[in-house]
Amino acid sequence: MKDIKFGSRTYIMGILNVTPDSFSGDGIYQDAEKAVETAERLVEDGADIIDIGGESTKPGSEPVTIEEEIKRTIPVIKKLSKRIDVPISIDTAKSEVARFALENGASIVNDITGLGSDRKMISVVKEFNAKVVVMHIKGTPQTMQANPEYGNLIQEIKDKLRTIIEKAVIGGIKKENIIIDPGIGFGKTLEHNLEILNRLFEFKELGMPILVGPSRKSFIGKLTGAEPDKRIFGTIASVAIAIKNGADIVRVHDVKEIKQAVAVSDAITRSGDK
Repeated sequence: MKDIKFGSRTYIMGILNVTPDSFSGDGIYQDAEKAVETAERLVEDGADIIDIGGESTKPGSEPVTIEEEIKRTIPVIKKLSKRIDVPISIDTAKSEVARFALENGASIVNDITGLGSDRKMISVVKEFNAKVVVMHIKGTPQTMQANPEYGNLIQEIKDKLRTIIEKAVIGGIKKENIIIDPGIGFGKTLEHNLEILNRLFEFKELGMPILVGPSRKSFIGKLTGAEPDKRIFGTIASVAIAIKNGADIVRVHDVKEIKQAVAVSDAITRSGDK
């Protein structure tokens, strides 16, 4: 499996939603082989990581059972891990789902709750020596967009992420396995999302690689009027700005097009690193 070494370039995380209710309309449901073929295309297009999610986290979405999430994701991970050589990430907040995924070929856990909803998640990540993405979220997917307010947006997100990092390290997760995500669209207004992207470099002081997920998000729709599957140009602009301001991983749907944007952005912003 290809290794990830942060600093030299930006990595692309390709999104694979094995759900019937993805906000972006790209969900694949009840067809593991189709999901695997889609993931293989994402890798061919340039994805460095495949992130598989079996539960929608769009605003207002309802949680699914552990059993249902396992049923949706694990058959795909089993098949896919034998057919691609890039890391597989499981997008889940449930430790039991994470365990099954890590046992069957995943090596990254992407937890939108920042290790906050399942007390066993830290021990599972530690046991498998997995990488973990810890995201900032205000509230839950059911409540997060109900008029989110902050006194000092960037400082509050940094403080929460710092607390999560400390909790993870105390729980036995290696510091070098932690990736932070400021959580664009998760308990943030349009203005909040723009401020995060504009000031992303400030999160560098936490000393962790930064993942950003602007792909097809509603803030792009509010700015452009475009429907989710027509937001690629807005996503590209967001990705370019994120890379300029320090993103190490960009989580996106449209890998082929984003790869071009990443290549050019890296050539410009990382030219001094070569």
